[in-house]
Amino acid sequence: MLTLASELDALTRFGRALADPIRCRILLTLREAPAYPSDLADALGVSRTRLSNHLACLRDCGLVVAVPVGRRSRYELADARLGHALDDLRTAVVAVASERTCTEADEKGCC
Repeated sequence: MLTLASELDALTRFGRALADPIRCRILLTLREAPAYPSDLADALGVSRTRLSNHLACLRDCGLVVAVPVGRRSRYELADARLGHALDDLRTAVVAVASERTCTEADEKGCC
């Protein structure tokens, strides 16, 4: 059974991962299918070094894993349920965004 501390830790890790737009894009891409870092960098239009730093953060957060494939590593979500969680969050964000923008919320100190 999960303790409150471990539940809070999991949410904090997820929040830290989602705090950066590139990490969000990586997670959404991996939600569709596993990918190699070079393919992710090309698809997202970021340097491989920058992508590597973001993948390290996502690994440290426990959200993605590197699966060795020969001499390369393929990245995938650490748990398939993360894909469902991302879908749920995307839906919630779209519902909130239709009411007001995050910039408006920032001005009011809400975001």
